[in-house]
Amino acid sequence: MSERYSSFEPGGRRWLWQRVTAAFLVVVLAFHFFLLHFVHHADEVTFAMSAGRMETLSYYSLMVLFLLTATFHGVNGVYNALVNTGLSGRQRTAVKWTLVVASVVLIVQGIRTANAWAGISLV
Repeated sequence: MSERYSSFEPGGRRWLWQRVTAAFLVVVLAFHFFLLHFVHHADEVTFAMSAGRMETLSYYSLMVLFLLTATFHGVNGVYNALVNTGLSGRQRTAVKWTLVVASVVLIVQGIRTANAWAGISLV
């Protein structure tokens, strides 16, 4: 009989947050598909329309939250999948910090892009 193995600690928060972010992503993706595939068809979407949506605080906030949530969910899932395959020691530490740095770069660039679309200048 095979044993169940998971890199999530029993009672740990990362397991819970993986599920919470998954639920949030399902809702936001449904909103995205409804808005961009049923309300506006993909061939009708222009940069100006996207910029106009991003200028709305509620839409901008939702997209930034989507960026943060998707980044955590994806990176946490990849890291735990690698740990589940037996990654340990120095390799585990190297992978963890590589994913952390990649996440920070992705989030910084994503927020810079969202700010540019929304017309927000921090300088």
